[in-house]
Amino acid sequence: MESSSETATPVQNSDPVLVIMAKAPRPGTVKTRLTPSLPLQAVTEFYRCLLDDTLALAQSLDGVEIAIMCPDSDVSELAEFAGSGVCIVAQNGQGLAAGLTSVFSHFARHHARRIIAFNSDSPHLPGSVLEKAFETLAAHDVVVGPTYDGGYYLVGATASYPTFFTGDGMGTGDALETLLSRARDLDLSVGFVDLFYDIDVAEDLVQLAADLQLAPSRAPRTALWLKQWGDAVTQLRTGTGD
Repeated sequence: MESSSETATPVQNSDPVLVIMAKAPRPGTVKTRLTPSLPLQAVTEFYRCLLDDTLALAQSLDGVEIAIMCPDSDVSELAEFAGSGVCIVAQNGQGLAAGLTSVFSHFARHHARRIIAFNSDSPHLPGSVLEKAFETLAAHDVVVGPTYDGGYYLVGATASYPTFFTGDGMGTGDALETLLSRARDLDLSVGFVDLFYDIDVAEDLVQLAADLQLAPSRAPRTALWLKQWGDAVTQLRTGTGD
């Protein structure tokens, strides 16, 4: 994919931050589109594993500050979950659009830097893709990691654009096109990293199980959960589950 324009002001400083968009792993609040297919407690534990592996992926990057952006009510629980070395920031407002806006307004408050907001359910993403995303921000205003369903699993920028995410959401069918339209309106150059997938529905879980069966080290805690729930995931694959 090619950039939408060539207007970027390069940001060469070694001041990158990866911000994970997360919630506290509480029953009924995470991965809710999987609950018709799996027990509620299992889905909650699954999200816990995803988040744990996502943090491990983030911490494997050299020279990158790691942070979590979350609802205000989740700050204490996620601070305990993440441990030291991870900055936990409460978003302003409710919902994902507010969270994304908060990422860039908070971390670009004092100076331009390379900021990437990353979802918490793609821990199987190769670390090289995140490294490439930061490299892309050295020459573009915005970087996007698109998903197969028309959304995006990461979005990065070098400054805050308050209207960029208004009413938007990652993972919806037209989220990517909406984002790119706003980038064009703001005359921002856009670079892309690899097309990938996140885990929203049962079909995504089936794909993840197949991928991690071949390479469990990409997300070891999630791979262990999938092994424990192998029969249920097999039923999803064959269409025999409830």
